[in-house]
Amino acid sequence: MRALIDELSALLGASSLFLGDDISEKYYADWSGAEPCAPAALVKPNTTDQLSKVIALCHQYDQSVVVQGGLTGLAGGGTPLDGELAISLERMQGIEEIDPIGMTLTALAGTPLQVVQDAAEEHNLFFPLDLAARGSCQIGGNISTNAGGTEVIRYGMTRSLVLGLEAVLADGTVIDATNKMIKNNSGYDLKHLFIGSEGTLGIVTRVVLQLQPKAGSSHTALCGLNSYESATQLLVELKRSFGSGLTGFELMWDNYYNKVLETITSLADPLEGAFPFYLLVEYKDNDAELGAERFESALFEQLESRIITGAVIAKSHQDAAVFWQIRDGIGELFQVLGPVSNQDVSLPISEIGIFAKDLKERLVAKYPNITLLLFGHIGDNNLHAVAYTGLEEDKFKINHDIMLMIGEYSGAITAEHGIGVLKRDYLSQSRSESEIDLMKTLKSAMDPKGILNPGRVIK
Repeated sequence: MRALIDELSALLGASSLFLGDDISEKYYADWSGAEPCAPAALVKPNTTDQLSKVIALCHQYDQSVVVQGGLTGLAGGGTPLDGELAISLERMQGIEEIDPIGMTLTALAGTPLQVVQDAAEEHNLFFPLDLAARGSCQIGGNISTNAGGTEVIRYGMTRSLVLGLEAVLADGTVIDATNKMIKNNSGYDLKHLFIGSEGTLGIVTRVVLQLQPKAGSSHTALCGLNSYESATQLLVELKRSFGSGLTGFELMWDNYYNKVLETITSLADPLEGAFPFYLLVEYKDNDAELGAERFESALFEQLESRIITGAVIAKSHQDAAVFWQIRDGIGELFQVLGPVSNQDVSLPISEIGIFAKDLKERLVAKYPNITLLLFGHIGDNNLHAVAYTGLEEDKFKINHDIMLMIGEYSGAITAEHGIGVLKRDYLSQSRSESEIDLMKTLKSAMDPKGILNPGRVIK
């Protein structure tokens, strides 16, 4: 290690290489709750060229690395393992180009998501990826985990928003695949090797993103429902009514909704009465007046048919923000709940309600003091399950129970948070043996020494 450190010091200087007590505890762990670990060294490259040279040296010395973005990950992928060198991309940030005609944006991987969103907004454009950690997460991390968020129902996962990228391979080779065209069938589309592979096949350094026209108006409502079946029926009906204008369909079970209101005392319940399910629905249109009429008419029709049993439509951006604050209240809950099992899973839409009922029954039978909170983007198959008893040791048992249940239901053990370290051992619950073998073949071919994020995604 000493020889490598000497070469890195000569390459980078003291301003970009940190050792021992000079490494802030910030770099010991991501947000996942995985056991913190001090990296053997911390490198903060400023350019792709610098990073390429760093990785080439690590490859030469067989030194494993962990790549760190905004450290907002929830699967332990950014938490160092013993002896790893940490590479933070936080200095590799900035918007390099916006093409308002082609509606593309080129940015460095360390650029915070919110900076990308704001840059698009300045050109009356819109970048559809959005999640609660927007101010901290980095676009490179979003790509490496194929992040989801609240508008997947309309625009798809991050994979659908990336036109091209640049990446550094395990031996330091730089792959320039910064394509700006929607149509490009010139051989293999290499960007997909790096989207969702969590830094195990290469390090994303630069991205070309597809932007969208900014909608002229946004309409939001909070609805009360009597059953999960009502939610799925409403989803079908609103897709028919709104088409591609349906951009949000966020279902909250009453256990989650009530817990948020109980915890965040500044929030008042916008709906009169109590319901088993609460739905936040969002519709975007380019005509504010006609869009509002279409939105209200569609919801009124569903109220008359009793699919919806209660509803309130946001009359201002402030009203809509309150609705979304309830939906996004999980961040504040985490600050007070103590040790929790926080699961992000996918299932066929028609089976989410059955799974949720079965999950509650099994967990309550096994853990009498358990609390279960459920919510999710069910329009794109995603359920978030938060369960806790107050005991740290129960958290890991609950994680295990939920992962095995997902296997029984042929679901996905992660919908948008990634595999990382914490879900690696359950990958076989969602992927076949042949799929995992092919993943290992790709890893071996692209990183034969196994230095890039080892122990993440696959063993």
